[in-house]
Amino acid sequence: MHFDLTAEQTMIRNMIHDFAESEVAPGAIDRDRTGIFPKEIFEKLAKLELMGLPFPEQYGGGGADTISFAIVVEELSRGCASTGITYSAHISLGGAPIHLYGSEEQKTNFLTPLCKGEYLGAFGLTEPEAGSDAGGTRTSADLDGDEWVINGSKCFITNASYAQNLVLTAVTDNSKGTNGISAFIVPTDTPGFTVLDNYEKMGLHASNTTELVLDQVRVPRGNLLGIEGNGYKQFLAALDGGRIGIGAMAVGIAQGAYEKSLQYAKQRKQFGRNLSAFQAIQFKLADMAMYIEIARTMVYKAAWLKDQGRRFKKEAAMAKLFASEMCMKVCDQAVQIHGGYGYMREYEVERSMRDAKLLEIGEGTSEIQRMVIANQILG
Repeated sequence: MHFDLTAEQTMIRNMIHDFAESEVAPGAIDRDRTGIFPKEIFEKLAKLELMGLPFPEQYGGGGADTISFAIVVEELSRGCASTGITYSAHISLGGAPIHLYGSEEQKTNFLTPLCKGEYLGAFGLTEPEAGSDAGGTRTSADLDGDEWVINGSKCFITNASYAQNLVLTAVTDNSKGTNGISAFIVPTDTPGFTVLDNYEKMGLHASNTTELVLDQVRVPRGNLLGIEGNGYKQFLAALDGGRIGIGAMAVGIAQGAYEKSLQYAKQRKQFGRNLSAFQAIQFKLADMAMYIEIARTMVYKAAWLKDQGRRFKKEAAMAKLFASEMCMKVCDQAVQIHGGYGYMREYEVERSMRDAKLLEIGEGTSEIQRMVIANQILG
């Protein structure tokens, strides 16, 4: 077994680490307070040719592997989780379905601008009555001549305000259950398509979370993604890859909270000694470092399996589940180590704790991950 990063992965890690330190982290507190979306950061990431990192070069991508993608998500999230989730969703939810299931024409027309960073990627699966039960999709698509007519709504959709096209699911045949759900590429400026940015969230304030309303939205017949009736399967497969991104986010947020706690413990004095001299604090820091390292290893393993073309559903679910729950524990202990200051925004670990909670919910709750793992091990 070989645990060293390749030369390319190391180069990407060093570059994105420096970028996150200089461009992402400094404004994180203000973005959390104001909710202002970091559009300029993604313009700079596009100039660094990172917006299509794991996709083929022929479509403007970087041709890199999934481990490199995880490294970028981790480092961005370490500085600002809102930036991390925006990037992760752009790649794993916005670009991946088109890359996996799109025709050559669709990849040229829709994946290429995503890789170039001309706009952000997004996809619409969750609905008011279809959260963990994604098979409960109610949005419908009916064929009318050479056009699909789509009606319905989606909720909790990341990046839609900054997407010119997005992929979403809709029912094309009610009689077939989940086999009657299809996927479509829908331009966001299509008449009848409305993006609502009205949510007030616990955390991730600078990420874009929206509701989509589709009222008689017409798209060309050729905007069907993949095979009719395969949309549900396609999106579940995309979520497997997306869970690697969520796991990487969790590692990054936890790493940032741990580093702040370590620095604070070395500087803060109580009872005439630095906090780091007390065994109670030492044990907390030791546990934090241990959990982060284990989670990172599991995320990288899932990413490696994906890159090898091997089955990775179970490992992605494990990585997402363990890393997200680990992240909450680490952030909780980070606040505890900081004491009263940890409860204050100035020291940032309270933001980490707020941001971390979404990771136990989004792209499949912890409960759903346990179901996925159980199904895999029980056959």
